[in-house]
Amino acid sequence: MEFLDFEKPLEELTEQIEKLREVGQKGKVDVNEALKELEAKLAQKRQEIYRNLSGWQRVQLSRHPQRPYTLFYIQKICNRFIELHGDRCSGDDRAMVGGIGDVEGRTVVLVGQQKGTTTKERQYRNFGMANPEGYRKALRLFKLAERFGFPVITLIDTPGAFPGLEAEERGQAEAIARNLFEMIRLRVPIICIIIGEGASGGALGIGIGDRVLMLENTWYSVISPESCSSILWHSWDKKEEAAEQLKLTAAHMSSFGFIDGIVEEPLGGAHNDPEAMAARVKEEILRHLAELTPMSPEERIAARIKKFSSMGFFEAA
Repeated sequence: MEFLDFEKPLEELTEQIEKLREVGQKGKVDVNEALKELEAKLAQKRQEIYRNLSGWQRVQLSRHPQRPYTLFYIQKICNRFIELHGDRCSGDDRAMVGGIGDVEGRTVVLVGQQKGTTTKERQYRNFGMANPEGYRKALRLFKLAERFGFPVITLIDTPGAFPGLEAEERGQAEAIARNLFEMIRLRVPIICIIIGEGASGGALGIGIGDRVLMLENTWYSVISPESCSSILWHSWDKKEEAAEQLKLTAAHMSSFGFIDGIVEEPLGGAHNDPEAMAARVKEEILRHLAELTPMSPEERIAARIKKFSSMGFFEAA
């Protein structure tokens, strides 16, 4: 288990418990009472730490290296899954994965960013930062879903769309804008779930849906705290303050009306019990599909347009 900087008290107590167990096993000493006392202290400290997490601490949890990613959820949610590749235009983006899956007997199309679990895989997946062909692949799958009447599930986890010059040359902005235009009027149910990082247009490019949900320890913002700090203070040292000012947590997004629900995580984050987290995500998908399916395509599109059009404040001159 890897511990983040604010979890150091938990790390120390965990080490004490492990050493005490080792002493008990090797020395054949009864350490049960001492173990119970330490475990109770650990449980109490865990509650104290996770009860009032700051925005920056939630950002850290969303990036935890052991946090479950898109393909893990797909494997746990679907009875069967067939991955589809390529945008039928220029190539196959490995940061964006998608295909057709069976969720409790119902066929759905799933699309999401995949970061990778090892250094080599993270490089292979470009750290979850999709190129234009990734968004065009996603759009191809959305259109496939519409053609056959399959609901769409998107799993969002990206530090942003790939910002390289070559991506811009191939039409990064146009690809994301096209997805926004097409998703708002897609005739099938769309459920978008932020499972980790939800940064800028990279997240929004697959984030227009009838239901937009966030896991408890995730964030959704136009910019990352580090980049915000770099622009405003010319240093990354103010990233914690930037995270608070950006109001990027699930609780903030819910209070603003930008999302439709928060999916509770196991205590300490999704990585502490990935199986339970996947089960909760699946439950939420099935619940929202049951609500959306009886609606006509026209009703869903009208509600979707109304929801996103009512976000924010503006004045017309």
